[in-house]
Amino acid sequence: MLHIVNKSHTERNALSSCLRLAQDGHSLLLIEDGIYAATTAAAQASGIAAATGRLAVYALQGDVAARGMSGKLVEGVTLVDYAGFVDLVAELPNNQSWL
Repeated sequence: MLHIVNKSHTERNALSSCLRLAQDGHSLLLIEDGIYAATTAAAQASGIAAATGRLAVYALQGDVAARGMSGKLVEGVTLVDYAGFVDLVAELPNNQSWL
């Protein structure tokens, strides 16, 4: 399953709900303001640092760059471009967008 989170972990509780319910081996894609949770400054508090051990965690490269966070992501988070986003959706047809 692919979980998609687009809100900041400080704005909404979508990420914490997602991390609580996602099963080991699922994938998580952070887009838009959701990418802030994967920065080195926020990864511990947001839960992303721990999640990288049990989930495949991705961040949308365009959103990371647009927010000036390139080079500031915690280890274990993989950047994907828009084609990679499409590939994830194709590979993991069951997906949940967390609003």
